[in-house]
Amino acid sequence: MSSKIRIALIGYGYWGPNYARALNELPNSSVAVICDSQPERLARAASRFPQIPVCADVQEVLRRNDVDAAVISTPASTHYHLARLALESGRHLIVEKPLALEVDHCEALGELAEKMGRVLMVAHTFLYNPGIQKLRQCVASDRFGRVYYLHSTRTNLGPIRPDVNAIWDLAPHDISIFNYLLDQQPLWASAIGSQALGNAREDVGFITLGYANNVIGNIHVSWADPNKVREVVVVGSRRRVVFDDLNDLERVRVFEKGVSVGEMDAGSFGEFKLLVRDGDIISPKIEFSEPLKNQVTDFVAAISRKRKPVSDVLTGTHVVQTLKAIDASIRERGKAVEVARCKVASQSS
Repeated sequence: MSSKIRIALIGYGYWGPNYARALNELPNSSVAVICDSQPERLARAASRFPQIPVCADVQEVLRRNDVDAAVISTPASTHYHLARLALESGRHLIVEKPLALEVDHCEALGELAEKMGRVLMVAHTFLYNPGIQKLRQCVASDRFGRVYYLHSTRTNLGPIRPDVNAIWDLAPHDISIFNYLLDQQPLWASAIGSQALGNAREDVGFITLGYANNVIGNIHVSWADPNKVREVVVVGSRRRVVFDDLNDLERVRVFEKGVSVGEMDAGSFGEFKLLVRDGDIISPKIEFSEPLKNQVTDFVAAISRKRKPVSDVLTGTHVVQTLKAIDASIRERGKAVEVARCKVASQSS
């Protein structure tokens, strides 16, 4: 391996140009080749990055001897096949979320990466967002108290994906964030979806996730809402914290307000006293850094230092397992489905 880690970019769609820029800006990595099956995308890549070779054939990329790793930034339905080819060729790998559309496929990729001694990262980019990292610090602090519940909203008008529904497109962000904040995966999932736009797939979803200690997480995703929202809220016994990805001035706000349970009130038929705390609203300082660049920096460091990245294959597998439980619940009109046992047929089959 050369002093720089040479990375192939497979897929030059929405995220492709951002990956190419971020990887080329790192001092210890470079983009060796850009691959896409669509000629117009390759033309755009060649125009923007004239120094980087382009090609339309993945097999040609994997036959090159100047490629140490790859980024797969293609439609979700292609992830498993392309990731398997890349790992079998001995390359380290970033795969865009979701890792695959089946839990078995995620597990197989994890086993293959371990067998080949290669880093396999899943691009849950919000785990590298300084605002989400600040949120995690706040929730982990003793001053936050006990976590009561979380809720998130991720809405916009599209973009509508051709191979997955809005839940598989948008909810992986929030599932990965919830799991990261709580350091666990959900026990069960309940969800309902709507095909409001008349498509064959759900474009609106309302999801409830049940975690240990009676913690509830609620997620609303939509391709059909003209009000763009990117918000995560965590409510605890002593504080409430809000992450608003669209607010550049106050990305995180901490409300030093909360309600907790005190001693049982005599003569109140077994009811406890509720202790209400009131305090300031604080906007903590957050040092800006680009989440995507933080992610690829972690990937390159994981390769160089032979360690797991923050968003590793297990992180990606847990998200897909939760998505499968959500699919099953939607088919049962909101019935709670146990996440750990959920290995059902893909929504795309």
